[in-house]
Amino acid sequence: GWNGNNMLEPSTKMPWFKGWNVERKEGKGEGKCLIEALDAFLPPARPTDKPLRLPLQDVYKIGGIGTVPVGRVETGILKPGTIVVFAPANITTEVKSVEMHHEALQEAVPGDNVGFNVKNVSVKELRRGYVAGDSKNNPPKGAADFTAQVIVLNHPGQISNGYTPVLDCHTAHIACKFAEIKEKVDRRTGKSTEDNPKSIKSGDAAIVNLVPSKPLCVESFQEFPPLGRFAVR
Repeated sequence: GWNGNNMLEPSTKMPWFKGWNVERKEGKGEGKCLIEALDAFLPPARPTDKPLRLPLQDVYKIGGIGTVPVGRVETGILKPGTIVVFAPANITTEVKSVEMHHEALQEAVPGDNVGFNVKNVSVKELRRGYVAGDSKNNPPKGAADFTAQVIVLNHPGQISNGYTPVLDCHTAHIACKFAEIKEKVDRRTGKSTEDNPKSIKSGDAAIVNLVPSKPLCVESFQEFPPLGRFAVR
């Protein structure tokens, strides 16, 4: 490999290597060199059938166009003409156009980083951390509180009810209060080991009820994994 053997074409210097093959339901793959192995990768299925979720990374005001929120489509499809709602502020508007890398798109799919122009909404009304969704198909909403599994990787001292760290959830960055530590669980199996513990410390995993200090759009991990993960700092 270091000398360029078996990269683009089979090498004569490796008679012992008979090639590789892989069996899968989409068909059999086989080859001898690296480029064939790369070509044999199957792209992952994108969650286009789920309702639209697009966390905003930024919002721009562009002269002659107007307000342009920017973000990555996590689930669903964004098209011009869609009536979107921005959670948790509950602002509804129409998408006039969708662009990626300065090219107009007829639709944006999960993984696409896009900018989209919206009607009659000022830049001041939208902000990073809001989530755009289709107003007619399971629109996103703000959460007054939510229950989550938290694993404490590294924390000096103990964490008890009332602790209020900052959560990074998708593009949102909001302080959330540990309202109630419901139970300690085993990190590997998820089974409960102690109900209503007084505190948790480094190495513990727990089920916790969290209350955001400001409206926050968070979803269940089962339904929308990218909006159900967060880091506590």
